Amino acid sequence: MKSTKMKMLLLSIVMVIIGIGVGMALVGGSKIPTLSDGTEIIAELDGKNFTANDLYAKMKEQGGEDVLLSLIDEYIANKEIEDNSEAVEYAESYISNLKAQYESYGQNFDEVLSEYYESEEQFKEIITNDYTKNLVAEKFIKNTENKFITEKEVKEYWEDEITGAMTVRYILVVPEEVDADAEDYEDKVEANEAAALKEANEIIQKLKDGEDFAELAKKHSDDSSTASEGGLYSGFVETDVVSEFWDASIALEDGKYTKTPVKSSYGYFVIQRVSQDEKPSLEDSKDECLDAIYEKKVSEDANLNGKAWIEIRKSYNLNIVDSEVSKSYQKTVKALNKTAEE
Repeated sequence: MKSTKMKMLLLSIVMVIIGIGVGMALVGGSKIPTLSDGTEIIAELDGKNFTANDLYAKMKEQGGEDVLLSLIDEYIANKEIEDNSEAVEYAESYISNLKAQYESYGQNFDEVLSEYYESEEQFKEIITNDYTKNLVAEKFIKNTENKFITEKEVKEYWEDEITGAMTVRYILVVPEEVDADAEDYEDKVEANEAAALKEANEIIQKLKDGEDFAELAKKHSDDSSTASEGGLYSGFVETDVVSEFWDASIALEDGKYTKTPVKSSYGYFVIQRVSQDEKPSLEDSKDECLDAIYEKKVSEDANLNGKAWIEIRKSYNLNIVDSEVSKSYQKTVKALNKTAEE
């Protein structure tokens, strides 16, 4: 994070340069913007005067490309997303959680923050800007016209993954917890697992004997969120539940229940399928498909948003006039494209 101070310093330098006025010089066939009064002394000491041109040259050497792209991307992001309230809300929540985390360890958040940033407001602004830029990249990637995600991929995801929402009733039997410091810990865990499985099988036997599922859920389910409703769980899709629960639910016919307990990380489920909605149309599901495909692609390629920003800048007809900065940027572009090919 200490590089942030350098970036803020360089940003200030850029603003000074803009304020003075920029000209253009040809050096060895390259285009290098220069200050209209680049020989102006900005610092002096015995034996050496430092000019604005000296500062500009060092700025480029120590991160000029990063600072320039930051300025460019912030401008584009603010054009693309005029209302940044979502980003501000995220930044405030992030900082609040970070404060709580530091305080839980007995550390002073403000003292730690002051080592890297001038103020909390500056830190908040940086987080807000980064969040906004990520939103712009995500929006660009999800636009199938930009070819990061194709219409074919959306259709295939819809065909393979989208289903109608499911409604079931279930009973959850959770094994009794064992103190981690208890003697014979593993033996006790195994015994409690066996007891929970036995109870789940007894519930299934009661169902076979004709007892009502909802009444059994009220009496025996360890899930307090649904037990009082007779175990009713409505409108869920595959991503809402653990795979064991979904697989068992989808395999049942309406009105039927599982004949053996369904083991999961939560405990043992006994499930009765109530109904399943019709599969929503591709049009109605497109946003859900795009969200899922985007998340998968980002998890597979950490540079995906960076690649999107290369194309976003192109769409704004970016032309980096300074040959040295342009050369550095093209190296960055080439490196990102190389990871895509690999």
